[in-house]
Amino acid sequence: MSIDLNQGRLFDFIAYQNENFPLDISLSTKRNGEWRSYSTQEVLDLSHRLGHGLIEKGIGIGDRVAIISTTNRSEWNIIDLAVLQIGAVDVPIYPTITEKDYTYILNDSGCRIAFVSDRELFDKLTSIKADCPALESIYMMDEADGIPHWTEVLHADTKVSYEKLAPLKEAVRHEDLATLIYTSGTTGEPKGVMLSHRNIVTNVIGSSYRLPIEPGCKALSFLPLCHIFERMLIYLYAYKGTSIYYAESLDTIGDNLKEVAPEIFTAVPRLLEKVYGKIMAKGDDLTGVKRKLFFWAVKLAENFEYYGKNGAWYEFKLKIARKLIFSKWQEALGGNVKLAASGSAALCPRVCRFYNAAGIPIMEGYGLTETSPVVSVNEIANDGFRFGATGRPIKGVSVRIAEDGEILVKGPNVMMGYYNKPDKTAEVIDQDGWFHTGDIGELVEDQYLKITDRKKEIFKTSGGKYIAPQLMENAFKQNKYIEHIIIVGENKKHPSALIVPAFENLFDTCAEWGLDTSDKKTLLTDPKVIELYDGVMEKCNAPFARWEKVKKYTLLQEEFTIEGGELTPTLKLKRKAIYSKYGDLMKDLYG
Repeated sequence: MSIDLNQGRLFDFIAYQNENFPLDISLSTKRNGEWRSYSTQEVLDLSHRLGHGLIEKGIGIGDRVAIISTTNRSEWNIIDLAVLQIGAVDVPIYPTITEKDYTYILNDSGCRIAFVSDRELFDKLTSIKADCPALESIYMMDEADGIPHWTEVLHADTKVSYEKLAPLKEAVRHEDLATLIYTSGTTGEPKGVMLSHRNIVTNVIGSSYRLPIEPGCKALSFLPLCHIFERMLIYLYAYKGTSIYYAESLDTIGDNLKEVAPEIFTAVPRLLEKVYGKIMAKGDDLTGVKRKLFFWAVKLAENFEYYGKNGAWYEFKLKIARKLIFSKWQEALGGNVKLAASGSAALCPRVCRFYNAAGIPIMEGYGLTETSPVVSVNEIANDGFRFGATGRPIKGVSVRIAEDGEILVKGPNVMMGYYNKPDKTAEVIDQDGWFHTGDIGELVEDQYLKITDRKKEIFKTSGGKYIAPQLMENAFKQNKYIEHIIIVGENKKHPSALIVPAFENLFDTCAEWGLDTSDKKTLLTDPKVIELYDGVMEKCNAPFARWEKVKKYTLLQEEFTIEGGELTPTLKLKRKAIYSKYGDLMKDLYG
């Protein structure tokens, strides 16, 4: 019987894969130096056995099950499918949040069972279990003596499990709630975004038209599965017959790309920007002819456009640059990349142009958790790519720009609402069904969506001039000496900035100068370092208007991290947390 995905549920994608192009490797995870792979049939069998086991544990329709993992792994998918197939709701949670946030999310959602990846997470949840009355049991994906393992929930008989789940799967509707995703948020208390099967299924199908890969391709996954961007793509990979390989960690991405040689991977802008920065730093170290060739190719990349817009002579030179220079970067990514999707935040146009010129197609998209997530995405086909924009809206999704510049979205991908927060839902979804994103943007050529800033983050100086900090921060981060920067100055005379130096590059330069880099505090007050950053700021300020230029800055000794609370799991700035932590330093900038 063929599967009707127009009324599909999320677990239908793996069944669709098995029906149309069953894979020997559907999922693969590297553990202890070895890849452990599961075929499409094995994924289906395990998910049914686990679903049956959950029923025997008393989990039923609408019950909540938490999934928490420090790294992406095949067990995550199997648990997800098992939960959804019995009509229950899963609650993916970021592993790096505080115990206070864990307690809030587990209680707000009413999770009855939690699956965690490792001992550290098991101990963390065990320590708060007494404060979470609904939480009955915790199972671990890693193996350890004395700790319940996730396989203990598996029912022994595969055939019986299929029979048991058949009527339950049939009862799950396209419109039913599938998952509760608590936004990490850059400000305020986490909100549980209610996404239905319909929300995500329609987003998968709408996005699939922008994914130029065929069955049998490979994808490397390393963005958190608890984030809707990567999770939606996992279903999309299943739909397209793509083998999914999970990177060991963020630190091993380079090695994993080389050994897997994927056709597709996803990334957040900060990772792409960091790789770009390292490439440019290596170029700076070259000498003679190699250096001249490198920067000739970079200069060529700065003017890159698709569709032969620069003419035949440019295309001829680009062909040479790709062979002599850019081919080495392609090889570093495995040599087979047909597409890399970038989302979560704005990607600097210069960086995006650089990758695409090098023959590494970076397709920037836009979306939010509340939109399941994709609203728009670039594509090379159909004249669908514009640098600095995020492409046309995907099939079935409508976008319009409000009078104040806010991006409004309407379509089957828009969330059901915020769990237990009808007032918050009413604030963002109007009576006509338009979701108010909180982002400011425009439609380039009346069709390509361009994001300029967050509505709530734009501020006005005491002189009445508006500042769009994200736009400036993205530009400043291109400099190899800046890892992170946050621009402040609401109701002040001028913008100022807190800067986290790119310490690796700074230390290299300081070592050449003979400076001691063992004490960051002393180093960051050294006259040579101050002179260096004065020059960096002068260069970064140059393209901006007089009232936008950063007049004062301070260098921070501590890096922004997810664990420290300054970054979201997708590496966006958590402004409220940074303002709270560095409030005194910010005051000193205007003292």
